[in-house]
Amino acid sequence: MDEYLRVNRENWDERAPAHAASPGYEVQRFIDDPSFLSRVVRFDEPRLGDIRGLEAVHLQCHIGTDTLSLARLGARMTGLDLSPASLVQARALAERAGTAIRYVESDVYSALDVLRPASYDLVYTGVGALCWLPSIERWAQVVTGLLKPGGRLFIRDGHPMLFTLDETYTDKLVAEYPYFEREEPLVFASAATYVATDVTFSETTTHEWSHGIGEIVTALINAGMQITGLAGHGSVPWEALPGQTTLDESSGEWRLTDRPWRLAASFTLQARKL
Repeated sequence: MDEYLRVNRENWDERAPAHAASPGYEVQRFIDDPSFLSRVVRFDEPRLGDIRGLEAVHLQCHIGTDTLSLARLGARMTGLDLSPASLVQARALAERAGTAIRYVESDVYSALDVLRPASYDLVYTGVGALCWLPSIERWAQVVTGLLKPGGRLFIRDGHPMLFTLDETYTDKLVAEYPYFEREEPLVFASAATYVATDVTFSETTTHEWSHGIGEIVTALINAGMQITGLAGHGSVPWEALPGQTTLDESSGEWRLTDRPWRLAASFTLQARKL
C-alpha cells in the first residue's frame, strides 16, 4: 500500500466512529425518519434530478449518510471507501435504516478491480473527496471506466480556490496553498475534525492534494466525458474558515460573513460518458 493511503486510512479509521456519534452527521435522524436526507444531498437534489432506478456508485462514501440519502431518492446504491472502520459505520447505518446498500472496501484508483466496469448509470462524488487523490487524471479514468455509455458523473466539492486559503487568518483571505495539482502532497498534522466531537485523536497526519477546476474539467474530457454542467457556489457544508464565515440556518451551509460574493466556496460539476 502506498504511504499516503496508509496514513490517510489510519486517519479516517480513527475518525469514523467519532463522526458517526457526532451530531454533525445526524445518524439518529436517519434511523428515526425514513424520509430524512443529508444536508449535502438536499443541496444536490435539484441538480441531481430524478435518479430513481439508476445503478449508482458513491466514491469515497465514508460513513454512508450521503449514500443512504441517494438510496432514499431511489437509486440502487453501492458505496466505496478505503477505510474499513468507515464501512463498519456505513453498513450499520444502512441496516438500522432498513436499506439495502452494497459497500465495498477499496481506494478509488483500485475501484475497477473490485467493481464491474461500465456498469453504472451514475457516479457520485461528494464534498471533501478530491483533495485525497494525488492524480486527477487517474480519477477521471476510473470514473469513465465505471460508467455505462451515456452514464453520468455528479460531483460537488470544495472549490479549489477555497483550499488555497490559510484558515488560521480570521480577518482576511490569504492564499497560502497551491491551486494547481503538484506531485508532492500537502502534509498536515491536526488533531481536529470538521464535526463536533469530544474524542481526542492520535492519528493526526494527512496527505492531501490540490486540483484546479481547469485540471478537473480537462481530465474528464481527456477520459471521454462531455461536461454538461459547471456551477460555483458561495457556501460549503462545513466551517471552512473559522471566524470569517456564518452559518445559514436554512441551508445548513457556511458562507463568508463579509462580502460573500468574493469567494467561490464550492462547485458542482456534471458530465456524461460519450
